[in-house]
Amino acid sequence: MVRGARRRLQFSFLLRVVTLNVNGIRSAAKKGLYPWLAAQKADVICLQEVKAQEADLDAALLSPRGLHGFFSCAEKKGYAGVGLYSRRQPEAVVKGFGAREFDAEGRFLEAQFGKLSVISVYLPSGSSGAHRQAAKFRFLKVFFAHLKKLKARGNEIILCGDWNIAHQEIDLKNWRANRKNSGFLPEERDWLTKVFEEVDFVDVFRRLNAKPDQYTWWSNRGQAWAKNVGWRIDYQIATPGVAASAQRESIYRKERFSDHAPLIIDYRWEL
Repeated sequence: MVRGARRRLQFSFLLRVVTLNVNGIRSAAKKGLYPWLAAQKADVICLQEVKAQEADLDAALLSPRGLHGFFSCAEKKGYAGVGLYSRRQPEAVVKGFGAREFDAEGRFLEAQFGKLSVISVYLPSGSSGAHRQAAKFRFLKVFFAHLKKLKARGNEIILCGDWNIAHQEIDLKNWRANRKNSGFLPEERDWLTKVFEEVDFVDVFRRLNAKPDQYTWWSNRGQAWAKNVGWRIDYQIATPGVAASAQRESIYRKERFSDHAPLIIDYRWEL
C-alpha cells in the first residue's frame, strides 16, 4: 500500500463528534452555526437546549445537507430539547430514558450505531431557584440508575452534552465563590465522581487535556467571555473502550454561536 493511501485509510477511521448547547437552535443558526458545522465534517453532532418543536424548524435545520437529523423536543414550547445529526443513518434512535418528568422536557436522545451509542443529553439547571434544584437532584437520581443500565449493556457509549456541573476546581474560574451555587455544589460534584468511579465512565476531554482555563460556558454578565471567566460544564463522557481511542480535543472560540462553545473530539473509531 502506498503511503498516501495508508494515510487516507487511517483518516477514514477517525470519528469526529461535536457537542454544543445552542441556547436556541434558530438563534444559533442566525449566528452562522451551520456553515461552521458543515466545515467540521463531523460524523455526529449533538445539540442541547434547541428551544423549538420540530414543526418550527425548516428542512435546513431538521436535516442539514449530508446529515440525518433527530430531535427530542420539550412539550413546553421554547424550552430545553435536544437534537442529534449523523452522517450515517443510525440503526435505532431512542427518545427519552423512561423518566416521565424529564422525558417531557426533551433531555435525552440516543442514536445506536452497531456497538456504539452516541447520546445527546441535557441535564437540568438548578440556578433559577430551589424548586429547580430539587428537580435537578431528582434527575440525578433517576439518571444515575439509567447510566448503570446503559453500561450493563456492554456496548460502547459517548454521552455528549451540557451536564450543568463543573466537576473539579480546575473546571471553573471562580470556584471559591461558587461552592454554594448550583452547578458546583458538593452533592452534584460527588454525583459526577460516582459516574466516573462507580459506573466507570471517562471524562474524555480531561483524559486528553489537563490544562486550566478550559471552559465551555460563560455568563452573559460583565465581560465573562472576553476575560475567559467561565465554567466547563459541557462534556463528552464515554465508556473506557471508545474513550481510550480519543485522539484530540478542542473547544472552539473563534466565533460565538451561543453562550456555550462547541466541544470537538476525534476518536480512532469506525462508525
